[in-house]
Amino acid sequence: MKIGKIISVEYDKFRVRLFHTTRNSTVNIDGTVYYFGNIGSYLKTLNSSGEYVLCEVVSIVDWVGKENQVYSTYNLDSSREIIIKPIGTLIHEKFCMGVGIFPSLYSDVEIVTFNDLDLILSYNDGCPLEGVHSSIFIGTSKNLINYSIELDINRLFNIHSAILGNSGSGKSNTIAHILHEVYRKHDNEAIGAKTIIFDANGEYPMALGAEANLNNKMESVFYKPNMCEANGVHKRFVLPYYLMNLDEWLSFLMASERTQKPFWDRVLQESYKFYKIFNTNNGTEAGQFANYIKWKLRQMLFNIVSRIDSDTSKMTAAKGAIAMLRQTCNSNLGDDVDKDVLADLSNFLNACNDLCVINFGNNNDSLSNALNQFTAIEDAPKYVCITKHRDHYEASLSDTITEGAFRQIDENEAISVDQNKLMPGSYFDYHYLRTAVDMVLLEEESRGNIHIRDFISTLMSRLDFFLFNPECSFMRIDTPDYQDYNDYLKKMFGISDSEEKSKQLITIDSSEVGTDALELMTSVVSRMIFDYRKHKFGVSRQQKPIHLILDEAHRYIRKDADYIMRENIFEKIAREGRKYSLYLIISSQRPSELSQTVLSQCGNYIVHRIQNEVDMKYIYSVLPYFSEDYITKIKQAVPGEALIFGNCVPMPIMVKIKEAEPAPNSKNCDIKMEWFNKDKDNTNKQNG
Repeated sequence: MKIGKIISVEYDKFRVRLFHTTRNSTVNIDGTVYYFGNIGSYLKTLNSSGEYVLCEVVSIVDWVGKENQVYSTYNLDSSREIIIKPIGTLIHEKFCMGVGIFPSLYSDVEIVTFNDLDLILSYNDGCPLEGVHSSIFIGTSKNLINYSIELDINRLFNIHSAILGNSGSGKSNTIAHILHEVYRKHDNEAIGAKTIIFDANGEYPMALGAEANLNNKMESVFYKPNMCEANGVHKRFVLPYYLMNLDEWLSFLMASERTQKPFWDRVLQESYKFYKIFNTNNGTEAGQFANYIKWKLRQMLFNIVSRIDSDTSKMTAAKGAIAMLRQTCNSNLGDDVDKDVLADLSNFLNACNDLCVINFGNNNDSLSNALNQFTAIEDAPKYVCITKHRDHYEASLSDTITEGAFRQIDENEAISVDQNKLMPGSYFDYHYLRTAVDMVLLEEESRGNIHIRDFISTLMSRLDFFLFNPECSFMRIDTPDYQDYNDYLKKMFGISDSEEKSKQLITIDSSEVGTDALELMTSVVSRMIFDYRKHKFGVSRQQKPIHLILDEAHRYIRKDADYIMRENIFEKIAREGRKYSLYLIISSQRPSELSQTVLSQCGNYIVHRIQNEVDMKYIYSVLPYFSEDYITKIKQAVPGEALIFGNCVPMPIMVKIKEAEPAPNSKNCDIKMEWFNKDKDNTNKQNG
């Protein structure tokens, strides 16, 4: 139906004079009422090539004057005009953004019907397969009243997406509704969607729980860190510390990558060696530990003797190392260790200490000469006896145990222990970390690095945070429940190469986790999933896609330099994840704090109301096809409305998102009801 003609053509807008017969802002076509006289509604006009140009109403004016007489010959004597903005062109029943050929003056302007919108918003990607859903219902159009908007599943979920908006604008409702649409497809007998939500505010158990009426063929799991045991809703979430790689440890400990990376790598290796010593199950654990400690101290003492010139300085450094090692051993060898082993190690430390005697500033090579006899040359180690002479001590060998003697070092056994190398993802006992730190510190100091303890003060504070702070309890597990990364992903998230589908919808409630632990948790889990997907080849890369929903994403995908994890894994996933069918859906109320790399790599945007000028300018600067008029639409949106643009829609559209049922737990407090509702108080008393 025609409503007027174009009387002015500019590059970015057309003036339309309405027919005098167009008296109202509504028309009835085949029983359907269309509203064309409101801002944001759609109209169309033909160009000289016979192509329809789709336009959006941006202004409505009413002229009163002689100008009306000029257009009387065209039946355009109405005083009303509409300013429309060209959006795109319908070419051979396929819509394209932009205009190639503009309409001429006095071209007819027509109503855009629901059938037109169906043609414009459809992608015509081929015939749908039986039993395969192709779209989800997102809401109703704000521009074309009562028109339902469907989003193509492939185009929405096969690229990263961003859901942005101020607090209370409807982001959580949008996410919940989208998940409802996906997981309520009851006729899908084997739903294959895999979604992991990092729920920063604990909002989604209410929306995705038993009352959500999701597909009974799929499994929904709710996790929560730092729980002693599972409750009625949540299961305990754990992220074993031993699954962290070296770089993640360094980031969490705020360690310097250049100077402290080798130090912490050796600490992890030493911890693994101590764990292996005490878990060989051959009954010689304590003996191996004592032998290894003696071997390590002998190396330290050799370093001290060969490095320092003055005997007084040598012996002072040696006694310090012996005292520190004695303290370390006393704190890690309990009463259950064989007394003979304890006595042997104690005798060794006493002997080393005695050998550090100084007479008139001279050690008379007592220590260096004795060190050569500490290691067994033959297969069967003998016993070392230290005897005092007038001005020095000497070491001698014996086949029998005498008072104060200790067993020679079995170097082959010590080297065998030293060759135990920690592989990525292998279990080691975190209780040995402190012991390992002491050992590495002593080794460094024996090499002359006397300021090493000052350099690692921050690292040690962060280590104590890991060892003792309740926030990190979800990382500290005392048993090797997971063999490696793959075993963890399979048991915790149901991610594996098997055909069995499990845990399709996973929610991790991180509302009670601090910022540091939250950044670590999200980064390590995402890194493991990304590494798992990277090892896929051929068609397996396109199978079993995984979507990560990052709630309050600005908390752990920040663009500033204070981010604890040096390498932002989400930037890597944003750049490369699509190749491995790993996708991000980021939700944030502060877009200006988000990583520019992550935001710019998103292909779909659902933008709710944003009032902050800084956020709007940031979005405008990051997104290459973000138009200035989008800003006005976003600022004027009411809660629940959103501007959708990107890969999932042929053109930007304003949508009233359907309210999720049940809704996420994100509603504002009703202050007046909480303060003044007497009936509520009486109800609470009765319930109490």
